[in-house]
Amino acid sequence: MSSSFGLYLIGFIILIIGLALGAHLAGMPTTWIAVGVICLLGIGILSAVKKTQTGSRAGTGSAGTGAGTRPGGNPPRY
Repeated sequence: MSSSFGLYLIGFIILIIGLALGAHLAGMPTTWIAVGVICLLGIGILSAVKKTQTGSRAGTGSAGTGAGTRPGGNPPRY
């Protein structure tokens, strides 16, 4: 696990704890707080992976030989 991934995830977990505590103090049912925490954890993991991803997958978005694409993998604009 890279350090930027870990820092991003730790910050997101702290945010989730604060939101869950606020929801608890506002009187929300515990079941819905748990559902929100699980959903936010999933979003946090997905966004942490996306933000800390390296460029190793660049140019793989096109099927076939890549004809008609620029070196960056984007199709030409007309």
